[in-house]
Amino acid sequence: MAGSGSSMLYSFLLFVVILSLQEMYRGKLASSELFTILGGFTSSVIFLILLTEHLRFIGNFQETCGTRTGWGAVILAEAVALIAASTVHRVCITTCFLFSAGLLYELNKLSGMALSKSESKTKRH
Repeated sequence: MAGSGSSMLYSFLLFVVILSLQEMYRGKLASSELFTILGGFTSSVIFLILLTEHLRFIGNFQETCGTRTGWGAVILAEAVALIAASTVHRVCITTCFLFSAGLLYELNKLSGMALSKSESKTKRH
């Protein structure tokens, strides 16, 4: 398993590669309706990458300080993803927001399942 530092580096490199490819193929992504939807989806993947790495970084900070961040990380990651989507096409902003909302819902559901599993293991022991 990768350490926290190398995981953050890989995530940053993935962010840069996706953003660079999105900017390189900006004309192609804006050329048709289907590609515009694909441009919004790639921006929502940027949202997911930023959110997971930001939460990992903030989670380490929370352990030391004992505070909670709440929606700040989500809003920051969504703002960056929407700005990236706006460089491609106006419709990409809307599709990015919708895909990001779906990904956030699934991430929350997955987190809830993992939390309930970990709580059930601690109650048995």
